[in-house]
Amino acid sequence: MRSLDIDACMESFMPYLEANRRTTNTVFHVSLDPSPEDKLTDEQLRKIACEYMERMGYGKQPYIVFKHKDISREHLHIVSLRVDEQGRKLPHDFEARRSMEILRDLERKYGLHPSVKGEEQADKVGLHRVNYREGNVKQQISSVVRSCLRNYKCSSYGEFCTLLELFNVSVEERTGTIDGRNYAGSVSGSDR
Repeated sequence: MRSLDIDACMESFMPYLEANRRTTNTVFHVSLDPSPEDKLTDEQLRKIACEYMERMGYGKQPYIVFKHKDISREHLHIVSLRVDEQGRKLPHDFEARRSMEILRDLERKYGLHPSVKGEEQADKVGLHRVNYREGNVKQQISSVVRSCLRNYKCSSYGEFCTLLELFNVSVEERTGTIDGRNYAGSVSGSDR
């Protein structure tokens, strides 16, 4: 997480890429998004990124870690290669599942808040009415909708809408056409 010349970084990737031209999906990219409640130093972020890459099997690969804030919080992007220096493709079976397991383990190890969208709020907020004065309206609505989907069996869309209204959430169905393509969906919001 220090300033590096991007050309020098790309140059370090070239021997790996040139050793295997058959593999089409050569780039590994992941975003590590700590909760805004977790105030981590650059050194802590570096340690977590290194441990994550080691456990994913990419620790000996060249990789770049970018820290930035293009959403409402600081987060990391890690870019590496799925091809080793001899041109062998690294195993990436069940990569997404392994990644999530490693991230959950790192959250527990370092005492971090869960980073899966909705999980952190679902556990804290529980199932109660959305209150815009508390802030985080989007997260409150998401938590209510997820909790209702998880805990109730509705036999119709109308029944689901009625259930959500008990928690100050309204849902409207939206359909239409954009650029000649039909769409259908729903919009939810707090009615208070």
